[in-house]
Amino acid sequence: MPMSDAGESIDEPALLDHLDWLIDAGVHALLVLSGTGEYAYLRPEERRRVVEIALPHIDGRVPVMVQTSEMSLTDTVDTSLHAVDHGADAVMVLPPWLESPFERGVLYHYEHVAKRVPSDIVLYNTPAASGVEITPAMYRQLVAIDNVRYMKDSQGDLARIQKLAAISEGTNASVLCGVDPLAPFALMGGAVGMIWGCANIMPHECVQLVEHIEDGRLAEALELWQDMWPINAFMWENELDVGFLPGVKTATEMIGRQMGPVRRPQMPVTGSARLAIEAGLSTLPINGVDRSRLKWRAWEDEQDWLVKRTEALGGER
Repeated sequence: MPMSDAGESIDEPALLDHLDWLIDAGVHALLVLSGTGEYAYLRPEERRRVVEIALPHIDGRVPVMVQTSEMSLTDTVDTSLHAVDHGADAVMVLPPWLESPFERGVLYHYEHVAKRVPSDIVLYNTPAASGVEITPAMYRQLVAIDNVRYMKDSQGDLARIQKLAAISEGTNASVLCGVDPLAPFALMGGAVGMIWGCANIMPHECVQLVEHIEDGRLAEALELWQDMWPINAFMWENELDVGFLPGVKTATEMIGRQMGPVRRPQMPVTGSARLAIEAGLSTLPINGVDRSRLKWRAWEDEQDWLVKRTEALGGER
């Protein structure tokens, strides 16, 4: 989500430009208001505004899903209907979190969202973040609902993805993988697609990888993946205190997209971590950066936040 004003305002022209860039790169579909779209940090009126400007701008060029997760059933339905009214082909919904209603309540939540929202429903399973797991047994019940069409699984377990894909056979539902470093293996193991934060960084490479696998060019896919894996792996797990959201946003800016800052309490990426991200980007065949610009500077010597602040106050007198 491109931001201005120190992360307090959405940069609407930059958002629409980024959507165009992703579509021009050939992505097969778009998810509006994803985690990397800073859904969790946007005010309700901002989320609605994004839907109101982004979906007419996309204008059917690719299928669009919108995340409409809310704590209560009524709010989830209202937010979902707003997205569908503006052209969403599907809505992606987390189970109720924090004060979770446990399995019976989670099933009730999805059943009633599906009953009242006339679009495809994407279940969102990310128990490490939400604290609620959609188990295979729950999934088996939910896929009996006609318009439950997908599950985005972000557990990071390839065996689980294969099991969910097996449960999906003979139903209307399919599995989407939400774990970036598993991409080629999940697609080979039964997932029909990726919901992929790192696609903001390298959409051309992501499209090529998926199409190699769809067309059975597995050797070419794995060869390309060797170049893509470093930055995907770093974003998912690193030792430099870089969260997925600010990491992807920083990398997207580094390759030349206008992204701006993250919204607090998310923290900007430190100088040392920026070097690591640049190193990961340097292997990308299309959206890479020139490795010759990389220069190691110890964090203790840089203190970039302090330099920037004191310069702003006239510290170079």
